[in-house]
Formats: sequence, C-alpha cells, structure tokens
Amino acid sequence: MSELSPNAAQNGPIKNNGSSSSVAENEEIDFSKISERPRPLTMERQRSYDERSFLTELSGMSPRLSLRNIDSYARMDHLESVFSPCRRSGFNTPRSAVAFEPHPMFAEAWEALRRSLVFFRGQPVGTIAALDNSEEELNYDQVFVRDFVPSALAFLMNGEPEIVKNFLKKTLRLQSWEKKVDRFQLGEGVMPASFKVLHDPVRNSETLIADFGESAIGRVAPVDSGFWWIILLRAYTKSTGDTSLAELPECQKGMRLILTLCLSEGFDTFPTLLCADGCCMIDRRMGVYGYPIEIQALFFMALRCALLLLKQDEQGKEFIERIVKRLHALSYHMRSYFWLDMKQLNDIYRYKTEEYSHTAVNKFNVIPDSIPEWIFDFMPTHGGYFIGNVSPARMDFRWFCLGNCVAILSSLATPEQAIAIMDLIESRWEELVGEMPLKVCYPAIEGHEWRVVTGCDPKNTRWSYHNAGSWPVLLWLVTAACIKTGRPQIARRAIELAETRMLKDSWPEYYDGKLGRFIGKQARKFQTWSIAGYLVAKMMLEDPSHLGMISLEEDKQMKPLIKRSASWTF
Repeated sequence: MSELSPNAAQNGPIKNNGSSSSVAENEEIDFSKISERPRPLTMERQRSYDERSFLTELSGMSPRLSLRNIDSYARMDHLESVFSPCRRSGFNTPRSAVAFEPHPMFAEAWEALRRSLVFFRGQPVGTIAALDNSEEELNYDQVFVRDFVPSALAFLMNGEPEIVKNFLKKTLRLQSWEKKVDRFQLGEGVMPASFKVLHDPVRNSETLIADFGESAIGRVAPVDSGFWWIILLRAYTKSTGDTSLAELPECQKGMRLILTLCLSEGFDTFPTLLCADGCCMIDRRMGVYGYPIEIQALFFMALRCALLLLKQDEQGKEFIERIVKRLHALSYHMRSYFWLDMKQLNDIYRYKTEEYSHTAVNKFNVIPDSIPEWIFDFMPTHGGYFIGNVSPARMDFRWFCLGNCVAILSSLATPEQAIAIMDLIESRWEELVGEMPLKVCYPAIEGHEWRVVTGCDPKNTRWSYHNAGSWPVLLWLVTAACIKTGRPQIARRAIELAETRMLKDSWPEYYDGKLGRFIGKQARKFQTWSIAGYLVAKMMLEDPSHLGMISLEEDKQMKPLIKRSASWTF
C-alpha cells in the first residue's frame, strides 16, 4: 500500500493561536452575547436509548477508549472533551501504530482510496470521482467538491491532513476565477462543482480546469459546494488544531464571498434558500427545486461553522451579526414547518384552507387532499423527520437521507427530533436501508408523476439513481448521526450489510431496486466516495472522538418555540 509523498503525508506543526480573533475558540456560541468569549454547552442525557447497551457498544469499539471517555459519551456531554487534535484511528492503516483486526475489505478500501489520488505539480489535491475504466469517463475523471468530503475526513482521521489543506487552498483559488454561463456572469462567491488537472506533455506543465456549472447536465451551479467547503475547513481546523489556514486573509475573504451570496436581501419571505433543481447531490431534475432540505441543512451547518471560523475584526463582526439573525430565523422555520411526525401529519390532514390573517394555522395554504397516500402507512407512531421541501401550497413529503443526517450533525434538529429521526430509520429499516444502505430518498416517483417531475429521465427511473436508489456513501453520515444520538448499533448493522457486497461488487456508485439488491444500471465501479464513506464510517465507530470534527452541539439560544408532539416523549 503506497504512502503519499513525504511532503504530503506528514503533519506540519500544530499551531494554536491565542488571539481574540482566533478560530480555535470554544465551539459553542452564546448568540445573545456574541461579543463575549463563548462558553461550552452540554447536552442533557437522552432517555431514548438503553444506557447499558450503549456503553457495551462503545466499550467494544476501541482498545484505547477509556471508561471515563465512555461515560462522557453516555452523558452526551460536550463531545470535544474526549477529543485531541491529530488523534489517529486505531485501525491497522498505513498511518496507525495500534494493531486492530478490521474487516478484510478495510485495507482494500485504503488501497483503492490512495489509487484515486489526484496530484497537481507534485502535491495531492483531491481524489478522482471514480476509477472505472470500463465506462466512458464523462466527468467522473474530475475532483468534485462534495465527493471529496468523505475522502478528506478519512485522511484527517488517519492523521494525513496535508491533502485536505491543499484541496482547500486550490479550490479557494478557483473561486476567484471569472465564472460565466453563456453571457451571464455568476456570483463571485460561487465555488466550483469540480475541477481536473490538465497535463501538457509538450510544455511539461499542468493547469487546473474548473466547472462552475457551465458544463454540468442542466447547467446548474452547485449551491452545496460553498457550504461543504466551509464545513470541511472547520473539520480540518478541528482535527489538526491548526488555525493558521482559516485565518489567512484569502480564506476569510472566501468565506465572506460565500456568505454574501447566501445572506443577500431580496424578495424572500422565508429564511430558507431558494434553489433550482439539480443544485446539490441530486444533480438532475427530481422535483427538489424550491427549498430542498439538503440545502437548508447544509446552509445551517455552514453558517454555524462560519461563526467559529470568522475573525472578530470589523468585517467579520458584520457577518457574524447577520449570521446570528439568520440562524435564529432559520432554525425556527425549519423546526416549525419542515418537521413531520404523527401529530403534525394529523394536523395537516385536518387543515383548513384559504386562511387570510396573521393567525393562520395553515400558513402555506397546503391542500390536505395533496397529502400522498403512502405517508399514512409510512409514518410510525414514534418517529419523525424533516420533509423534503416546503413552499406555498406545496409540501414534498419524501424522506431525504442526507438532509436529515446533516440536520442531526449541525443540531438543526433538536435532541428530541434527532432521536425521532433515528426511531424512524429503525422502524422503517426495510424501506430506508433494505439490503444495501442507504436510500437517497424515499419513496420513488413513478408513472405519470415520474414523467412530469423528471421529464422522463431514463437515468432516474423508479428505485434507481437519485429516484430512491441506494447510495453506500451515505453510510458515513448515518454513522455520524447514530453516534451523536447514542445509537451506534444502527450504524454497525448498516455497515455489516454493506460489507457483504461492496468489495465483491467493486465499490459501486449506487444500487437499484426497492431493497437495493442490484448494482445500479449506470453505476460506476470503484466510486471513490463509496470507498471513503465506508472508511469514515468504520473509523468513527472504532473511535467516536472523530465525530467532533463533523458535529456541532445544540445551541440553547435556539430552542424551538413549538409545542412538542407525542412522538417526542419516550
């Protein structure tokens, strides 16, 4: 198994800047006293899981996890209290000194991940989307921002942060390029969807070529790229303890440019972001236009990460104030109007329409007859989730895995809502997990609805690709959410399912069918984020302290002002 080049495989010195504007301050922010140094917040013990079972799960994960640390996790206290910068996984990887007997495919996964590395002028700058030589490359030979996130986390967890640092710096430089689609110039803060390295053998030189959506199917700019960039910058800072990268003037400016796009004033009456179809992981026409849960959850998490990364200078303080206001409005809106459980479903079922007043209950004028039949059987007595979309006279009741997992990790979901999401996954295991984790959304759209919504897209047929296909990359997100909510047994069960097939099937991009039994009809093999998602999930289960780099604790200032339903009581 090959290592990175020496200058890429070694950590640089860890820098802790003690200035008042440092991004290494305590993670938790008191939004009502933003000018003061924040104090750490703790989460109360959750009553939804069996504590003894949880301790047993954790104690069997790692020989290095102490009883004191296990107790800290059981209390769900501040997760960073058991975290130390650059702490490596106990797996027997090329960078680990502690022996551990992982699944045989773990070593194979690391070899495959290293083969996917992309180098620019001798330095690793990312991982290629897929290494499937049997299929036409299209844009699978590029480094995608969203695809690289699980790869970056794997390298951070394995004590190899240099590639992540290089990636963050290179994509930041690409942000400053002029971006045009036909004759229209995109906003200055837009991050690329992907980039590739072009080799010129005649001049013996290399250049980077970026795609900001002008070459993408549908010509849609990636809204999620900027959010993932900020989230990954915080993960790098949290993992290494190195604040110098985030404090660079160009990094501060890059964050401000992204935030300017998101926080600009317009005609919006909601704090959510209005988006086109195909602007995120679901990058084809799938009816996610409007206010998709994936973008709103990533938006919320990026805003919270930016609060920790922005310097408290004149420009930074202005953005911090705007972020704080938006976070309060966004958290209330999402927890009030996107949340669905049995009680809320029953309330919507009984909605009156055409209400015209400030006291209207049915604020979006949703017609009860538009509620799909499947939701009444799908909704368990105990459980709930954030639905796919809410806009005037429209509610998309579909389950979207990525958005709900990010809602848990960012604490957009309250502790009670996070537990309800986990309850839903457990009670609807066959529908959401089946034989290969995990459904990107549920259920599939078909028939006349499929023709209207997708435009008869032959790639998004029912139970395939983004139309309720099963995506192994989602393992890392679900695992992180499971650990945060004290339910590691759910993640372990999902990972064991994936281990029965993924290596044998050559690491497919996605699986088809209601249960995910078939390799996707157009799925690429050796899909890098499928490989990296598995590695990150395994390493987090073995050493749950890794969760700290991708999770944010609840802020007590953003408690919901809505009445809790019966499904939140256990």
